[in-house]
Amino acid sequence: MSRVEERIKELGLELPPCPVPVAAYVPAAEAGSFVFASGQTAIVDGVLQYRGKLGKDISVEEGYQSAKIAGLRVISELKAILGDLDRIERIVKVTGYVNGTPDFADQPKVVNGASELFREVFGEKGEHSRVAFGAGSLPDGASVEIDLIAYVK
Repeated sequence: MSRVEERIKELGLELPPCPVPVAAYVPAAEAGSFVFASGQTAIVDGVLQYRGKLGKDISVEEGYQSAKIAGLRVISELKAILGDLDRIERIVKVTGYVNGTPDFADQPKVVNGASELFREVFGEKGEHSRVAFGAGSLPDGASVEIDLIAYVK
């Protein structure tokens, strides 16, 4: 078991199986020294959690949890393509899509759910650049979707 997977267990979390794509894409693609992980939503045991719009149906705290779950699913994509999460040298960039009402403006607070997870799991290697922006809608009415780019050895 990798150090990263040990850290996930120490945090009381469990790495889910790699999500199976529901359309024409792969979970992650390795290109040279980079891995591009596909976007993930907050699905647990096949059930979407926190469906709806921030600012209407979902609180900032629930959105944070949604981003954290999506982030954990992204880590499982990385594990599936790399085999060993210790190969990750740096989470380079995270993009967070937040399904919110037109006046919702707390996207950064929501996407912190994933950003803080990556920092807790990977330590300094989990510190990254980021975009957190509002989306008019997301697949299946998800409240948040997260993807990332990682640098690997």
